[in-house]
Amino acid sequence: MHTWHWRTWEGLPYLTCSLLESWTHGFFTQQFWPQTPSELTKVLRPEASVYRLKQVHGNIILTPTEIANQLTEGADQVEGDGLVSEQPLQAIWVASADCTPVLIASHKTGQVAAVHAGWRGTSSSIVPQAIKRMLSLGSELQDLRIAMGPAIAGEVYQVSEQVAAEVGRSIITHNDEKEIVNALHQLPNSPLFPDPNPGRVRLDVRRVNALQMEMLGISPEQIAIAPYCTYQTPEHFFSYRRDKQKKVQWSGIVS
Repeated sequence: MHTWHWRTWEGLPYLTCSLLESWTHGFFTQQFWPQTPSELTKVLRPEASVYRLKQVHGNIILTPTEIANQLTEGADQVEGDGLVSEQPLQAIWVASADCTPVLIASHKTGQVAAVHAGWRGTSSSIVPQAIKRMLSLGSELQDLRIAMGPAIAGEVYQVSEQVAAEVGRSIITHNDEKEIVNALHQLPNSPLFPDPNPGRVRLDVRRVNALQMEMLGISPEQIAIAPYCTYQTPEHFFSYRRDKQKKVQWSGIVS
């Protein structure tokens, strides 16, 4: 089993995962709010260059070069939900409040990716997209290590059956909404939990992401899921579903 470690920086707590121990990285807590990635990179590797995106719940994956090319058009941030490094010492960051922050690293190339995977990004297979980008840049599937950070847990994440079916379509080949929901319920270690309200279910988004990766040929041993729920751990994490506040925690990794 992969282990998760609490670390502190100037008395503030953040999480790391043993699977990514060869890379400086961190899943930062709300205690670091409102520090930005530029400030948080000083915790990890002060000399690294810093990259982040304007997140839009889509499935666009960009590299630092692509960001630089798009920034020349006068924007201060480029839209996207996933970043893939190209050079050493690139610190890449994603923000989340209940959505899943996913950090990926390649043992072969030293390359890393950071992905913001909410239900919308997951329904459009953002993590497989990021992995395909990494493969196109020289990584290989068996060399990848993936850590999914604190996010809202399936037991408490109530969604409509329609949302569950939209997300389920990424791993189930049926077209009919009810058939997809039924098929999800049948899966071993199902990503769905029952909900007392009609037309509603509880959805484990991280589990769906893990299934998408396993369908690509990634083994479960290459994937770690943080044992923390943002909604149920108010002492460490912001939860949009719980607090309805536009606050986030940052997760970052350095190539």
